[in-house]
Amino acid sequence: MYATPDLEETVARLTARGVRLGPGGPHVGLGTRNFLTAFDDGTYLEVVGPDVDQPEPESPRPFGIAHLSGPCLVTWAARVPDLARAQRDAAAAGYVLWGPQPMSRRRPDGVLLSWELAFPPDGDGVVPFLIDWRDSPHPAASAVRGGRLAAFRAVHPEPALVVGKLDALGLALRVDPGERPGLTAELALPTGEVVVLR
Repeated sequence: MYATPDLEETVARLTARGVRLGPGGPHVGLGTRNFLTAFDDGTYLEVVGPDVDQPEPESPRPFGIAHLSGPCLVTWAARVPDLARAQRDAAAAGYVLWGPQPMSRRRPDGVLLSWELAFPPDGDGVVPFLIDWRDSPHPAASAVRGGRLAAFRAVHPEPALVVGKLDALGLALRVDPGERPGLTAELALPTGEVVVLR
């Protein structure tokens, strides 16, 4: 999740760097919309920001967009086939997730996507939220192809603590020690260029 306070500008800058992005669609009521690029392994990058065509939402836009001074990787999502089961398994391992929260958006071609989310109780973004696409087609199947996710890693003041939470979710991620929580993604583009996002 690459969040930005200015979606149009961020998409233009990424496009100028060679990242191919296509419109995903609006999140009605949240005041946001997204652009996507899919990678060869079925993962994808979502660029999300304010939707100027929607009225101001009643609640703050998600991912702390109102407080961002520029674009950044704010969190990531892990796909699960059964969200309720994933929540039960995490709880049994001592890690209780908030949710489920149903959501939906309509693609530009009119297809309605519906999904459910569950969120970690600690919101620094290094531990992902879980997403269950249920019967909807996965966004990577229709998004423009952007190359390969060459690397994805995190930094955190307490790496062992984060790894323990990831273990409870059945996930693995390289977590290095760092002063503040953060994520880094390296995108290997079809041109041979590598774009680093933080």
